[in-house]
Amino acid sequence: MLQPFTLLVDENMPFAPELLSPFGQVITKSGRELCADDLINIDALMVRSVTKVDETLLAKANRLQFVGTATIGTDHIHKELLAARGIGFASAPGCNRIAVGEYVITSLLACAQYRGEQLAGKRLAVVGSGNTGNAVAQRAEAVGMKVLRYDPPLAAKGQSHWTFCQFEDVLNADVISLHVPLTRDGEHATYHLFDAEVLNQLRPEQILINACRGEVVDNQALLRCVQAKLAPALIWDVWEAEPNVLTDLVPYPFITTPHIAGYSLDGKMRGTQMITQALCQHLNFLYVDHSQQFLPAPTLSSIELTAPIEQATLGQLTQLIYNVFADDRRFRRDGLTAIGFDRLRKTYPQRREFATLSIRGVSDPRLAALGFALDPA
Repeated sequence: MLQPFTLLVDENMPFAPELLSPFGQVITKSGRELCADDLINIDALMVRSVTKVDETLLAKANRLQFVGTATIGTDHIHKELLAARGIGFASAPGCNRIAVGEYVITSLLACAQYRGEQLAGKRLAVVGSGNTGNAVAQRAEAVGMKVLRYDPPLAAKGQSHWTFCQFEDVLNADVISLHVPLTRDGEHATYHLFDAEVLNQLRPEQILINACRGEVVDNQALLRCVQAKLAPALIWDVWEAEPNVLTDLVPYPFITTPHIAGYSLDGKMRGTQMITQALCQHLNFLYVDHSQQFLPAPTLSSIELTAPIEQATLGQLTQLIYNVFADDRRFRRDGLTAIGFDRLRKTYPQRREFATLSIRGVSDPRLAALGFALDPA
């Protein structure tokens, strides 16, 4: 390994300096502002989804031997280019699946409370049955929803134990939750998967959730639908052309946020830890996981319940750990410009996962399925 070893890291990657400093010098910079000059004499590059790793960025990368992205998605990475140049690559599949699952179920419980509806018995179509989609499915089943899975590429492999539905079933579901990667080519491309033709088949009594990539839904077509009062209720975390959001669309969703569904502190730590481990493997270093020592103690670690668990109780518990409406308010107030959108993501408050809360006094299996810790005492 060349010395000194130098790593360039997105400044919004929490705990990266602590975990990566044993490798050498760690330089941090805004991921959206990285340019070719920044990669001169850089040995390893660690990014998030806002950085496009392509020919332009790598034009002056004279020493680069490893790229890691602390994200599930990889559509911002030119993987073929990295392979052609012999540059190692790793992503962090599943790192924020729990956070996104908790974002979706918290928002769904809140929406059901607002509408005076019970989620139990309703059909949830999960579009994309990867790590995140399955995390959503598990939490939906915990509250009694019937889960339908739609994933043509996975279904074509014939190796999954899931039963997959047809797209017509997705369109008729009570709730549709999108968890696909962004792909623009091939038989099952997801770019504008929900275009004007598809959106026009949906109904106001449905709920549509997008917590994957903004370009999976045609935002202009969606705006026309909501303005005509024909769209489902929306839970909306991602936008086309981020950080430039379609501001005319922002007033309409029930909950709207600046691409932070997966932004739990625990999930961010998992992402950083996973690419740190991958870098160790690339360099043939012994990996020792020190990640947990950097996580702070949760503000609320235990609670005792004495009454039977109702849907309203589940909603209160989820919002006790994750106040999604606070994220919604901050976005509507401060996130409608590109600068504001990025600032909200950069200064995002510490958000922990349900597992950090231990619940005493009840043994309802739904709580464990949602991710809470149960204290038998």
